[in-house]
Amino acid sequence: MDYHSLLQSATASGIDVYEKVLSLKTKGLYGDNVIWINRTLSSVEKTCTLAEELGHHFTTYGNILDQTKLKNRKQELRGREWGYKLLFPLEKLIDAQKEGIRNRFELAEYLNVTEQFLEDALKRYKEKYGLYKQIGKHTICFEPLGVIENFEEVMPK
Repeated sequence: MDYHSLLQSATASGIDVYEKVLSLKTKGLYGDNVIWINRTLSSVEKTCTLAEELGHHFTTYGNILDQTKLKNRKQELRGREWGYKLLFPLEKLIDAQKEGIRNRFELAEYLNVTEQFLEDALKRYKEKYGLYKQIGKHTICFEPLGVIENFEEVMPK
């Protein structure tokens, strides 16, 4: 999914998105159906940031800027995870393998995300699922990263 598509999704959900120069550490902010994206970001960074901010719209509530509070950190993680699932659903790893993607740089490019977003998403998936996750006839391995296709051997009766 690209930045333009996410902008259309935001508009369809009644969310206004504005690009503005923000502080160097701030990539995006969400509040009251408005998302601000740091204008100085690359297109791919804007895509990742907008996905996360949309995640905050759909999954969090209130002011969560104070990350010293556990409840706010949990909501921050929920918003990020929503963005990870939107831009990098695990099924995409299976597709990437079929397309011949062989390393993390190529994978990030294939997904249209930053390498940092990819690393953060993989870290979260590993925290959530452990070392692997079964998806249909495939096993996604997080360490080392890879996909194993499971074949059931047909045994004669």
